[in-house]
Amino acid sequence: MSLSADEIVDIVDESNQVLRQERREIMRKERLLHRSTYIFARNSQGEYYVQKRTMLKDYCPGYYEVVAGGVVGAGETYAENADREAEEELGIPPSAGKKHLFTFLYQDERIRVFGDAWEVVWDGALTLQKEEVESVHPMTLEEVFIRVEAGDKFTPDSLYATRKYLDFLREKGEKSNGN
Repeated sequence: MSLSADEIVDIVDESNQVLRQERREIMRKERLLHRSTYIFARNSQGEYYVQKRTMLKDYCPGYYEVVAGGVVGAGETYAENADREAEEELGIPPSAGKKHLFTFLYQDERIRVFGDAWEVVWDGALTLQKEEVESVHPMTLEEVFIRVEAGDKFTPDSLYATRKYLDFLREKGEKSNGN
């Protein structure tokens, strides 16, 4: 199950070292620096599983999100969180072979987070977590940015992570469609 307002998360410093634990609600309210995973889940045709968030979410309810993932719980590793979140949100099992990509810092007026980016290719059935994911829309990253330009609301941190992901792929000589 995803973290609720009362669950405990690690609060980190600017070097991503754990300082203390705090309730998720306080972390959000005080904009405390924490950890989250960002999982770029796509099919073998290069379409990413873009999620529409439910209105129950404490951050950007009703927005689209390019990635699966979520806040890392106290004592949980990024890898454990990536496995848990991909399975909870989309039904992608840990055995699907997620690949770690990079870690980044993102800050805006609402959140401060160290994001850990992962990638997984999955052509199996998706099972959505109804409390968190309203629907999934397979689309290319080009289509994502067309929708952003058209005014669709995407979570700002997932767009930032997507731009970092595209930079990462360019540096590796890869394309976002997996070729």
